[in-house]
Amino acid sequence: MEVSSSAIRSQAPSSEASSRNEARSSGVTWAAVIAGAFATAALSFALLAFGMGIGLSAVSPWGNVGASASAIGWTAIGWLVLMQLIASSVGGYLAGRLRTKWVNVHTHEVYFRDTAHGFLAWAVALVITAAFLTSATTAVIGGVAVGAATGIATGPAQSRDALGGNGYPVDILLRTSAPGAEKENTSTRSEVGLIFANGLKEGGLPPTDRAYLTQVVAARSGVSQSEAERRVDDAYAQARQAADTARKAIAHSLYWTFLALLVGAFCASLAATFGGRERDRMPVMR
Repeated sequence: MEVSSSAIRSQAPSSEASSRNEARSSGVTWAAVIAGAFATAALSFALLAFGMGIGLSAVSPWGNVGASASAIGWTAIGWLVLMQLIASSVGGYLAGRLRTKWVNVHTHEVYFRDTAHGFLAWAVALVITAAFLTSATTAVIGGVAVGAATGIATGPAQSRDALGGNGYPVDILLRTSAPGAEKENTSTRSEVGLIFANGLKEGGLPPTDRAYLTQVVAARSGVSQSEAERRVDDAYAQARQAADTARKAIAHSLYWTFLALLVGAFCASLAATFGGRERDRMPVMR
């Protein structure tokens, strides 16, 4: 009895020390979180490339061939949600399975920590992906700016591309019926594009800009004053409709992206609890 009691007394401080040390340690295993985050980001990129390949295979430059625009749009939305579900689940499971095993922690606290590990892995993966996309977008914007400047200096074809969505309305506005008339005027097209862009930003063409455009169109195309006014109004209405359509498309895509991210956060948190549960079931080999 004395040996057993002394053994118990000798073991008690060690158990108390281990409990005290574990309580003071951090509840987040960042190595597991970062590993799960990188797995989520890598899978997201791979699935995104695969989905883009499927989308490009379904698109055809010829009319009435391939999938329709609406079908491609809904397929892209479904693939975005599925991509978040798969990538986030794998990353969350890894974050839960690889974290440190807590021995003297209550079951509810373990469940909360596992959920937090999955959510943190999803959040870190989102930051990594956003940083990558931001750098890629910055590079694309810089290339577009250089291309626009080069187009202004090298010729009218590139300058027309620099007008973006206003290029076709500007072409209609300055179209002439004379077969031998000069059709290219880089400075005029750029000026009209800037006036349209300012009108879209202000919500309408100012009267002075409208009168100036009417004079330019009448002199450029050789039509009457009333016909020039009609062309200006029609071209601006077309540009405004295109801008409004683009705005709605961007808004809807952001709504669905938000939903996909919510699905990813939920799946990562839930999968981490499964991974942590499997981690705790593994016996410790001595």
